[in-house]
Amino acid sequence: QVQLVESGGGLVQPGGSLRLSCAASGVIGSINNMAWYRQVPGKEREWVASINIGGFTNYANAVKGRFTISRPNDKNTVYLQMNSLESEDTAVYYCRGLWAGQVYWGKGTLVTVSS
Repeated sequence: QVQLVESGGGLVQPGGSLRLSCAASGVIGSINNMAWYRQVPGKEREWVASINIGGFTNYANAVKGRFTISRPNDKNTVYLQMNSLESEDTAVYYCRGLWAGQVYWGKGTLVTVSS
């Protein structure tokens, strides 16, 4: 059974940084595409960033230049380095993985940006 588990969320002041992690288990081989999404209560879940097996990355305009998505040598782990955080970045952040034609989601980790 494939599971994605996020970690690293918390409370941070505006202008601060956090690094989120997502680890996948139950996968044979490598996950093709991994991504981060976020959701604010009452709003739709929105895509933040993605990275494919070759390391190609893509970012939403709202986070471009501030967030960095990466995958270490362990291809089934993904990080999201978030810098210059703003109050508008407050949300539950979800990890998403595409493997063997199916999409898998983690349960999310809460990021709160507040002074």
